[in-house]
Amino acid sequence: MGWKKAAIVESNKPIRKTLRPCKEESVDWDNTENLYIEGDNLEVMKLLQESYLGKIKMIYIDPPYNTGHDFVYPDSFIMDNEDYNEGIGYFDEEGNVNFKRENSITAGKYHSDWCSMMYSRLMLARNLLCDDGVIFISIDDNELENLMKMANEVFGEVNFACNLIWQKKTGASDAKGIATITESILVYAKDRSFYAQTFTKNTESYDLNRYRYSDEFVDDRGPYYIDNLDRGGLSYSDSLNYGIECPDGTITFPNGRTEYVNDGWIWKWSKQKIEWARKNKFIEFRKTNKKASGWAVCYKNYLKVDNENNPIERAAPHKNLISDVLNANAAATMKELFGTNNYFSYSKPVELIKKFISFVKDENFIVMDFFSGSATTAQAVMELNAENRGNRKFIMVQLPEDIDSKSEAYKAGYENICDIGKERIRRVGRKIQEDNPLIAQDLDIGFRVLKLDDSNMNDVYYNSSEYSQDLLSSLESNIKPDRTDLDLLFGCLLDWGLPLSLPYSSEEIYGCTVHDYNDGDLIACFDENVPDSVVKAIAKKKPLRAVFRDSSFSDSPSKINVGEIFKLLAPDTRVKVI
Repeated sequence: MGWKKAAIVESNKPIRKTLRPCKEESVDWDNTENLYIEGDNLEVMKLLQESYLGKIKMIYIDPPYNTGHDFVYPDSFIMDNEDYNEGIGYFDEEGNVNFKRENSITAGKYHSDWCSMMYSRLMLARNLLCDDGVIFISIDDNELENLMKMANEVFGEVNFACNLIWQKKTGASDAKGIATITESILVYAKDRSFYAQTFTKNTESYDLNRYRYSDEFVDDRGPYYIDNLDRGGLSYSDSLNYGIECPDGTITFPNGRTEYVNDGWIWKWSKQKIEWARKNKFIEFRKTNKKASGWAVCYKNYLKVDNENNPIERAAPHKNLISDVLNANAAATMKELFGTNNYFSYSKPVELIKKFISFVKDENFIVMDFFSGSATTAQAVMELNAENRGNRKFIMVQLPEDIDSKSEAYKAGYENICDIGKERIRRVGRKIQEDNPLIAQDLDIGFRVLKLDDSNMNDVYYNSSEYSQDLLSSLESNIKPDRTDLDLLFGCLLDWGLPLSLPYSSEEIYGCTVHDYNDGDLIACFDENVPDSVVKAIAKKKPLRAVFRDSSFSDSPSKINVGEIFKLLAPDTRVKVI
């Protein structure tokens, strides 16, 4: 189990990375709250730990199945010695990790490679879930047992909700032996004590045709069906064996008897409740020749209220079998959007993901998918919002895996999987606008693109032999020369743990550009040589946080003066110089 220790170490290892905004590839950048993040999901989730700690209601992932091919997440594998590396072809001829190596089932680390990759990511994912959050994990039979063991450790066995069984096809004529036509989706809650706040119920589980009667209360109570008020064969209580007066004065006992006898039959309700039910017309007497008394006593089951006249929603728990969505639906969806289904293989049907999202209570929460592939989950969120006017947001994370240059997708201009995912979201948004122009006005069909990159800050640790005049010149600024104000702003959001989807504005103050994030959550100025007049103007706004760059000030006394200005004008503001 050495891979587990390495995975835990890997999940806690700090990184010098950042997320750089890419406005030109985004849609409705200024207003959207959706995020599309390109980069290794392990590193991305490390960066999001502060900004989204305990803020994600639902996570769905469809991780790469351990089929032995194209394993592109080798971050945590344990290499005992160089001989093992060489034996499995872990490195190519140039010494780089060979992502295309075959993780053969005969390899000593066939399972540990995959488990190591998953364990660290599940640990980080759990941190992001809110108390009533839930994670759905698609998996096939190869690693189902191992995944359940890992998830039980990370999320707690007590928080295991169910193993959803998805019948993805109707048959497999080419199968050897018994055909496998299902996949599993493991479901874990963050905390099962919040189940009532986590899961919806199936409001279509009842048979509406059963409610075929109506009375003068139909507007408030809805239609109803009847059921016998007496029952037999269950636990007997003498207090529930009494006579009820019928409309003609006849006294009837349970089982239609005309006198008291202990034959095991009783009424379902007490005398007091019967009196209330007669007064409020929850009871119906029906003539019958099958009872000795000539009467059957029935109670009404209304659609909209319970048998104490309290409003209810008729529903039942969702079942763990899904058989009304086929895998072939995914190809049809891609063809509808792109005119071909050859751009991306193995995507899940959008109807399936919509079903999972509908299992989660509320219509205003964040859905995350950190193996987002072709962005099926983003489409599911947007379409479900359009259907029920929801306000769900998504965070998609995907490694920009290169596409085979011989493929149809590459020839169409898509260089990596992220290109397909982003274009899919754009096309889904346009389709929603075309199909539902009025509804689309109130929907968020945009997304901000962010890309994982090295830190905005220059490396400042060098050996003495590495110093040169050119290096010393480059170190005059501690910020890399290719970084923009927007890069620095979003880097500060990550450092301070602020969400990346909030609105911001920029304005000129005494010739300097000042950025205001979410109306004073953070105000930043990254200009060179910022005068006191600008510092005072920012301080007067009394932001929660203020940020400047080191080169904004000519010398140390100038930096000290900034602190004094804020102590005087905004003593509660946290000031930072990068």
